[in-house]
Amino acid sequence: MAHTTPSQGTGVEPIQENSRGQGGPPTRRGLLSVTAAAGLGLLAGCGEQNSEWARGSSRSPTPSKGRETSAAGSDSKAGRSPSPKPTKRRPELPRGGRDLSRYRMVGYCGLPGAAALGRLGTGDLNQRVKEIEKTARDYAADREPLPVLELLATVTNSSAGPDGTYRTRVPDDTVRRFHEAARRHDALLLLNIQPGRASALDEVKALRKWLVEPDVGIALDPEWDMGPGEVPGDTYGHTSGQELTDVARYLSGIVAEHDLPEKPLVFHQVAVSVVRDQSALRPQPGVVTIKSADGIGSPGMKRDTWRQLVKDQPEGVRTGFKLFYEEDAEVSRLMTPKEVLALRPRPDYVMFE
Repeated sequence: MAHTTPSQGTGVEPIQENSRGQGGPPTRRGLLSVTAAAGLGLLAGCGEQNSEWARGSSRSPTPSKGRETSAAGSDSKAGRSPSPKPTKRRPELPRGGRDLSRYRMVGYCGLPGAAALGRLGTGDLNQRVKEIEKTARDYAADREPLPVLELLATVTNSSAGPDGTYRTRVPDDTVRRFHEAARRHDALLLLNIQPGRASALDEVKALRKWLVEPDVGIALDPEWDMGPGEVPGDTYGHTSGQELTDVARYLSGIVAEHDLPEKPLVFHQVAVSVVRDQSALRPQPGVVTIKSADGIGSPGMKRDTWRQLVKDQPEGVRTGFKLFYEEDAEVSRLMTPKEVLALRPRPDYVMFE
């Protein structure tokens, strides 16, 4: 579908001239038309979902593995002392520990059946995770590598849909399949949210049964967070520092209630205007908030975007960096690990689309 350029009065200020289509609204290589072509139901406005991710059930999340240690022994029969009660291990991150600063997270994003939305949505899932593992080692530097699967769990639509939200939630079976793959490879699962006109916090709350797991975090795409009267593809969406704080506070409550390790909250930012009143962003206990610099372009353009986005970084917020295998190469070339790791502050999360 064609996208129109935002009007002068919208307050949208693309950083990169060539990012997302010559300064216009986000296109993601025609995100909305691509998802429709992939058969993603409401995205095509057809009213039914027939993609592989659109068939689901309501079974429970993947059971945690190795979360408890039990003591051997028997009861007091035959004169022996009662066995000690099983001791419960505190939940840890997939590769050990509870502190994310030990790791550099490196991941792919995507949606099954929509190749243009990221490499994670193509080919054999296990093979993709093995690729992430290999790539993560190239970026680890002074840290341990932690592979990440960033699944688009709430996807923006080209039409309003029955509830008027311009978004579709991926069914449980798809999330479960990716969670199981993450577990097999000791990786982290990030659930990416493109809210449309829905509340980002409501979409996070809808994923609670996954978020109580120690290896599941959240990624937000605020360029697809639309206000009243805004339509995805016509303009950049936006969030605010307060809205991000509200999400972080909700995640912090889950972490405290379930004694979880640190949980990542990533927000991808393509332009300064996408996050308003950034000074209101307050990191919360147990939640690692990461601003990920988004945008397509040459290495020089991407470094310019980086400098603008980290210039007024709120205290306690860490950084991430996004690379596009195809689109960056079409403009110029993909940045090397050495170039990415030379950014300051050095990114905690490197994501490939």
